[in-house]
Amino acid sequence: MSLITPTRHKGSQKGGARRAENNRIYAHPLPLVFSAPEPHSKFGHVLGLFGPNTRLENPHCEGIFDPATRSVWVTNEKDSMILWRRGFFGKGNLSRSEPSWLARQINARKAAGKYMTSEEIREKRRAERKQFKMDRAAAIAKAAAEAEAAFAEGREAGPAFIPSGATWKPQPSSELSLPSEPPEDQSMDVAEELEPLEDVEHLQLTLQEAFFLIWNLDCLTVLDPHTHEPMSLREIWQTFQDVHCITPGLPVYAHRFDNPFLVNYAAYHYYRSLGWVVKGGIKFCVDLLLYKRGPVFHHAEFAIVVIPVYEDPADKESSPFNLPNADTFSWSWLSTINRVNAQVQKTLILTYVTIPAQSRVSADLLSSPACLAHYSVRDVVLRRFIPARMRD
Repeated sequence: MSLITPTRHKGSQKGGARRAENNRIYAHPLPLVFSAPEPHSKFGHVLGLFGPNTRLENPHCEGIFDPATRSVWVTNEKDSMILWRRGFFGKGNLSRSEPSWLARQINARKAAGKYMTSEEIREKRRAERKQFKMDRAAAIAKAAAEAEAAFAEGREAGPAFIPSGATWKPQPSSELSLPSEPPEDQSMDVAEELEPLEDVEHLQLTLQEAFFLIWNLDCLTVLDPHTHEPMSLREIWQTFQDVHCITPGLPVYAHRFDNPFLVNYAAYHYYRSLGWVVKGGIKFCVDLLLYKRGPVFHHAEFAIVVIPVYEDPADKESSPFNLPNADTFSWSWLSTINRVNAQVQKTLILTYVTIPAQSRVSADLLSSPACLAHYSVRDVVLRRFIPARMRD
């Protein structure tokens, strides 16, 4: 395994007035918080050398396993904010990342009758662009008809005015009227009639994120979707593997080191243990994205493609799983992925997860997370060669 040390800071930092506030809100990198009222010395807090009064604050969050989406749902708002703000675990199912659906709905209510929301501004701009195209087409048709008439009459056609994006202005009929502010007494009546908003959003954890919180930090309890009783670590370990089986319980799926959950978790655990914030990378055609501190501070600097490698090729032939990237991929595919991520200033990393051979490692180890010690992870940084820029 190798430790990735970035040599350049390509991700643009999200600065501005909110930087100090973000540093305060997202001060803790993990849900577990160590508090020490009286450190041994003035350097104790910096070095982590706390006195006997040091306390470990464990939030003990709770979620429920959802087999349909292969994820764990955290429905409690307080637990959701803790997991998001302390390590950026999961994402809101109704949001792009942070679970902010309720806050957006409240802001939309406050905006009603006073100013346009972002959705209303977007629709207004779309209507203006549509009207501009119609006016431009009408002006071109009118100029062409005028030129034909002038040619038939043997005279010189007058100058034609074709609107452009810089000169065209929307007509009052094409503009979306701004919402008028209702009288004070009427607005109070409307506010009283509005029903209180119910937060229907939940934080959705991937199986890798959930197991990292359960096994390594012991700060998440997962409930069974049928009995709503807490699941034991052994039940979670087996259940997270069974979701990738078409028919759980068949012998063909048993005692397999190439279970997709195990392969993906090995890569996730590897980068999380090195201090990176790991998020999904489907938006950029990769498996994972690595952030230094989190999405609110910097853009992701590295894009990860997980490539499973069989220590024993015979295990691949007998495998019931169709692991992505297990087969040799073409150079055109690799060049495409590399260029996509180079355009958004991300360095592509090929992460090879070596699956232990079943002939070498006892299948009994699969009954517990101890088997993860037999996986190895190595990464290769891939950079796009640009002849015009790299001649020196």
